[in-house]
Amino acid sequence: MKFSELLDAVRDNPGNVSIPAAWGQGRSCFGGLMAALQFEAMRARVAADRPVRSLAICFVGPPAVDVPISFEVEILREGKAVSQVLGRAVQNGQTVTLIQGSFGAPRESMIAVQAEPAPSFKPVQDVPAFPFIPGVMPEYLRFIEMRWALGGFPYSNTPSPAIGGYARLRDVEEEPLTEAHLLALVDTWPPATLPHLSKPAPGSSLTWTIEFVQPLPAMTTHDWTQYRAVIEHARDGYGHVAAALWTPKGELVAISRQTVTVFG
Repeated sequence: MKFSELLDAVRDNPGNVSIPAAWGQGRSCFGGLMAALQFEAMRARVAADRPVRSLAICFVGPPAVDVPISFEVEILREGKAVSQVLGRAVQNGQTVTLIQGSFGAPRESMIAVQAEPAPSFKPVQDVPAFPFIPGVMPEYLRFIEMRWALGGFPYSNTPSPAIGGYARLRDVEEEPLTEAHLLALVDTWPPATLPHLSKPAPGSSLTWTIEFVQPLPAMTTHDWTQYRAVIEHARDGYGHVAAALWTPKGELVAISRQTVTVFG
């Protein structure tokens, strides 16, 4: 199933969605897809004039592929401008992903501060494609096109303080890029700590907070996104990483923070 087909599935029946093995990540489903599907279930319960401002995501346990998942939603509070929403992905009676989301209508304000510019990378056409290697790379990467422009590759024994580059969905129809697409694209990138390792070792996101710049800059699923993640601290098997995503024009789209675990 393509990404768009999975989004349609959760919109049509959020109580019963199975994620195929092609979207696997090790022994579980791709976390970015899980976040995107849970977000879609939440988005459907909130008024359209309240865009999502932030999501706090906790990957509680590894969801299995090809096993039904229920994407549940609870409205915690509906204020005058902000809706607080809880999303819970449940599989076999166990919570596997938990998201607390804040959706807020725009307010009048005299404060307007421009974001810092995007990092300066080589143009995307000058950066070699990052090929998908079956059996070596996570299965979900077959659906995403990447070009590595900053830092070392995973397991290259490169003490890079940052990683980054370009990413977009592969073989998709052109349609407006939404927050669900952005969730998958941000989480496509591996933990920024993995280049420090000299051989493969398990690593994954433990918690993830992402904030969206609203209104979203106009983009389509055929556009490249530009990503940079910086390691702020790492020790004892945990890393703390700050990241951001920009449009091809250098417009800030999302701000991300993750606590990642690395067993190596």
